[in-house]
Amino acid sequence: MLTDIEIAQRAEMKKIREIAEEIGITEDEIENYGPYMAKFSDEYLKKIEGNPYGKLILVTAINPTPAGEGKTTVTIGLGDALTLAGKKTMIALREPSLGPCFGIKGGAAGGGYSQVVPMEKLNLHFTGDFHAITSANNLLAAVLDNHLQQGNELGIDPKRILFKRCLDMNDRALRNVVIGMGKRTDGVVREDHFMITVASEVMAILCLSEDIDDLQERLGRIIVAHTYQNKPVTAADLKCVGAMTVLLKDAIRPNLIQTLGHTPALVHGGPFANIAHGCNSVRATKTALRSADYVVTEAGFGADLGAEKFLDIKCRMAGLKPDAVVLVATVRALKYNGGVPKAELSEENIDALKKGIVNLGKHIENIKKFGFHPVVTLNRFVSDTDEEIAVVREFCREKDCRMTVSEVWAKGGEGGKELADAVLEEIAENRSAYHPVYELKSSLREKIETIAKEIYGADGVEYSPEAAKALREAEEAGYGEMPVCMAKTQYSLSDDASKLGRPEGFTVSIREAYVSAGAGFVVAIAGSIMTMPGLPKVPAAERIGIDEEGNTVGLF
Repeated sequence: MLTDIEIAQRAEMKKIREIAEEIGITEDEIENYGPYMAKFSDEYLKKIEGNPYGKLILVTAINPTPAGEGKTTVTIGLGDALTLAGKKTMIALREPSLGPCFGIKGGAAGGGYSQVVPMEKLNLHFTGDFHAITSANNLLAAVLDNHLQQGNELGIDPKRILFKRCLDMNDRALRNVVIGMGKRTDGVVREDHFMITVASEVMAILCLSEDIDDLQERLGRIIVAHTYQNKPVTAADLKCVGAMTVLLKDAIRPNLIQTLGHTPALVHGGPFANIAHGCNSVRATKTALRSADYVVTEAGFGADLGAEKFLDIKCRMAGLKPDAVVLVATVRALKYNGGVPKAELSEENIDALKKGIVNLGKHIENIKKFGFHPVVTLNRFVSDTDEEIAVVREFCREKDCRMTVSEVWAKGGEGGKELADAVLEEIAENRSAYHPVYELKSSLREKIETIAKEIYGADGVEYSPEAAKALREAEEAGYGEMPVCMAKTQYSLSDDASKLGRPEGFTVSIREAYVSAGAGFVVAIAGSIMTMPGLPKVPAAERIGIDEEGNTVGLF
């Protein structure tokens, strides 16, 4: 059996100009990054501004197992299936982060015969967007520390600096550091922190910006610190917003690649869903909607994280409204939520499946709270038995949801025909009535508690003194009507990764909160979630390398 990377390396890709031309985009309207990758030109993005939107399909999932359950694979396969059905289709995805690539997951470009390619370039440096975001973020950090060194004209309190440096790598040793050590000319000594690039506010800003002007305005609003008089200091106050924008002027343009089935794929931006808002860029989504009749996009991790943020944050800010929602599940993940150890997930276990299927039930209920009837699809694994699939089918029938079996990993778009037909039927029936689950006029605590109770199923919320103070000060500063971006574990509906299935009788603990004024939301950090992940005992990096012919191996 071929690995994902071997399948990708053997694929016959079309030149990216051919992919563009097939959807009516001329060679002059893209900027090539080699023969198989491109960015859209500013001229094309302006040309399509008045185009009507196509249909938007959101793909989300139940809570995954630590290995991941194929949401991106299903997203890509659905796009290819719609293309095979004769629909003018585009896919809008996030870019992979180097952190997970060398950590647990390896590559993040789909799997099997449902992938976006070129897989190696996408998973590694791609078009340089993440490097640009990292550079812009760290430029602001450098200017901030230089300001302290050069006399601190703004009166910044070094103990009240909020802005963190970032790096697109899992590196726990950088979570808490001391900088400025050495000579007097080496800077002001202070405690500092790193977060992973995909959790940074600059990443969120790039993904939520409508255009370069909006990007620059949002960058200027970033709160970097407070003065000794407790006044906020912004990036605009430090006079480096123009330079940050220059670093991001190419990164804000969406990237175009293709699937193995030659469906155009816009892959742009990559905020994590467990510690950020988890959606690809607004620009990429809108570019796809103005260029195709059907757009398939995804939101990171389970529906309690990615879909909630897509529907409560991204759609609200960007004026988007999905036409259908697909909820991905696997028999393996349902058994895992029923208490089966990871090593035994390939064995049939009807009792564990029936116990863990309550997790799927809760996610179905949550999607319905936003006004949708989700189409449930099982991403089929070889080990899944007919009896197990029948249990899920009957459960979905009782929940009044369409249910399909997806075999896109093994068959590509052909394996997604049943899912594509179900999605098209759902769109034709026009049953969706999208609405967020909370009002912006609610207090920050009310928003957090609505998400915790309605989406997670918690009894209530506990706040650390620091979090309670931060939320109070945010409202006093005029940020109370912003949406809330929850940061919590992806492995459980609760903030405790060990609570599987559909937990009950728990509270959500908010230990930290801060304003991302440029992004336009308030972040609430629940439980022990970290904004700078660490590597596992045996990182994926150990199996990645170059073979004798110069090919990358081990990247899935």
